[in-house]
Amino acid sequence: MQLADLETPQLILDRERLDRNIERLRTRLAPFGVSLRPHVKTNKSADVTRRLGGTDTPLTVSTLKEAEYFLDHGWRDILYAVGMAPSKLPHAERLIRRGARLTIILDNEETAEAVAAFAGARGLDLPVLIEIDTDGHRSGVRPEDEALLRIGARLRGAPGQGAWLAGVLTHSGESYNCRSHEAIEACAEQERAGAVRAAERLRADGHAAPVVSVGSTPTAHFARSLEGVTEVRAGVYVFFDLVMHGVGVCAVEDIALSVLCTVIGHQREKGWLITDAGWMAMSRDRGTARQPVDQGYGLVCDEAGRLIPDLIMADANQEHGIVRHRGDPALTPMLPVGTLLRIVPNHACATAAQFGAYTVVAGGTEVQANWPRFSGWA
Repeated sequence: MQLADLETPQLILDRERLDRNIERLRTRLAPFGVSLRPHVKTNKSADVTRRLGGTDTPLTVSTLKEAEYFLDHGWRDILYAVGMAPSKLPHAERLIRRGARLTIILDNEETAEAVAAFAGARGLDLPVLIEIDTDGHRSGVRPEDEALLRIGARLRGAPGQGAWLAGVLTHSGESYNCRSHEAIEACAEQERAGAVRAAERLRADGHAAPVVSVGSTPTAHFARSLEGVTEVRAGVYVFFDLVMHGVGVCAVEDIALSVLCTVIGHQREKGWLITDAGWMAMSRDRGTARQPVDQGYGLVCDEAGRLIPDLIMADANQEHGIVRHRGDPALTPMLPVGTLLRIVPNHACATAAQFGAYTVVAGGTEVQANWPRFSGWA
């Protein structure tokens, strides 16, 4: 089967690019002697995750549904890297009873108290990481905040005996706003130093805190030192996207994900090509709008995945995409109705979430496989 045999829109995954991206980060981190714990929220697919390693590979997830899915497919060492809501503890218990080696995170005393009480009453072995805020980007406790030790005091269990403090976790989300490799390197060092400092304070207060978990796709690729770190997390590196390209982490030619669509009409006086992939296919994500180069809803490639210079998806309705020349609509090539195009997305996670499967190719237009993926929270 060829791409031309498919109804559009379709989510296309280039397996050759995927494998190169996976090997790039694996090779990059090897000299540091740290574990790589891939974040599978991006791919949500056992077929993609098998490219990362066997079922002994430790995983990071962002929903308990992801944890359940990957447990069903044989993975057991799972870090749920979103602050635990106490209402989700029964779900976490079910996963543990089924054999998951589940680790959770939190960043406040109230949740720590609820987790400790629940795990103690239920006889659970529940490792906990305290989330550390190293860049002011999102959630977490500052490394020097006195609250860090108060949270730790709530987690006085031991391995095999209730909720116990396994260490710290941080995510340098601010690295997505960097505009140079030097800035990413600085973010990576800030991330490392803050997490290590928080772990040192907890150890001085009597906790073993063996785990120091850091990570984002930019910092994983540009960290100069990982001294004191035990594991690195990254997710979108398997696919990359235009936001990562805008940060300077990858080339457009590294991006493994695209959306296949069809030219269904023209607005010649406006210099528009109309396609059958709107924001329901691409998502509403406009992450590159905050970067020096705004890529609209995505860059445009031909059916084989070759970039068409200066052509972007400039706008989108629910089921219609508007493609035009970046600078001068009069220069838009009026491609015939029926022409297949591939749109490279701003945000791989958001675009992939619009589809139920990956149509897999290997550098060309021949369909190699269909890999299911899932979405949702419960």
